[in-house]
Amino acid sequence: MKILVSHPTANANTKAVIEGLFQTKQLQAFYTAIAVFPKRLLYQLGNIRFLKDLHRRTFPKYWEPFTKSNPWIEFGRLLASKFGWHQLEAHEKGLFCVDKMYGAHDKWVASNLVKEKENGLIGVYAYEDGALKSFTKAKSLGLQCIYDLPIGYWKSARLLLQEEFDANPEWSSTLTGFKDSPEKLARKDQELALADVIFVASSFTKKTLETYPEKLPEIQVIPYGFPEVTKNRSYSPLTNRKLKVLFVGGLSQRKGISYLFDAVKGLESEIDLTVVGRKAVSDCSILNETLEKHTWIPSMPHHEVLTCMRNHDVLVFPSLFEGFGMVISEAMSQGTPVITTDRTAGPDLIENGVDGWLVETTSSNAIKQVLENILANPKILSKIGEAAQQKAKDRPWSKYGYELAAALNK
Repeated sequence: MKILVSHPTANANTKAVIEGLFQTKQLQAFYTAIAVFPKRLLYQLGNIRFLKDLHRRTFPKYWEPFTKSNPWIEFGRLLASKFGWHQLEAHEKGLFCVDKMYGAHDKWVASNLVKEKENGLIGVYAYEDGALKSFTKAKSLGLQCIYDLPIGYWKSARLLLQEEFDANPEWSSTLTGFKDSPEKLARKDQELALADVIFVASSFTKKTLETYPEKLPEIQVIPYGFPEVTKNRSYSPLTNRKLKVLFVGGLSQRKGISYLFDAVKGLESEIDLTVVGRKAVSDCSILNETLEKHTWIPSMPHHEVLTCMRNHDVLVFPSLFEGFGMVISEAMSQGTPVITTDRTAGPDLIENGVDGWLVETTSSNAIKQVLENILANPKILSKIGEAAQQKAKDRPWSKYGYELAAALNK
């Protein structure tokens, strides 16, 4: 059984899928935008400070014979972002926007499927917003269509976030997910209709598909893996210092950010809150005013984010709608306990009160109760944190890749 994996940017979960298929000899091809390999020209160019982001697209040398790249629109998108040419990145309309890049990638993959089938291809593994043309062509060739939905279904998002839009209008401008055009949303539904199997990374994502109006194929839940645990965490006593609380993520109400801010009100003498993430919009007055009361870091390199997590006592991630929530697994890998909601991968990763905490969505009081419990029983941090780090050790990214490859092999 040979599978083609299609993803233009290849994030951590996609890399684990490819590695799992490679190790089980099921990988026929990996189609992406920019592919960088050690000792090749693009890798050398990445040593230039201006082009250092190229190193994020570096893949293992042994993937090179399987990898095909079509980089030009993605290069344009990266340059537009680097130079602040925002009009070229404009949502759905910009020449080098994410939507145009995904669409061009999808069309390119579709144009190569006849050739790939002649070489033994059985199925195409593709992701939301980049699967319609390749799945349509795959169906005409009798190939299997394997769909990966990394975030919850859009209709469920609209329903749940509209409630939030109405409940907290002062934060509504940060809910930018309502900008997708009817044409884009229709393409998402067409992709689902063509799928022969759907993979999701959380039980919550699977639940959101209940609002899909037609019959769906089998949906398999396989949670992502954890980053490598490089060293055990040491814990400083909560003596003569404040509890160090961290949030990492986009500064949007979709992430439940207002509920965290409300939860720490009245606890300022006992808690230091650090917020790491970019604003969803620049003109939300209540967000701007609240950030002035806490430590705000707009962005930092990924390795520094992990260090920041290790240097904090607890991460709060009160998201209202999340396909997974990588910051949960990242913090746990650093031995940092997590407080999160049931609209994330939290229920799939965390046993409440054992290796983290699960709280009711849209409840600042629920978050505050956990924080107050920690302040009253500070030794619980090391107990919960060590259990979280052990869970991370037990589920590396390689285990996710193996489980997904085994599911495909069935």
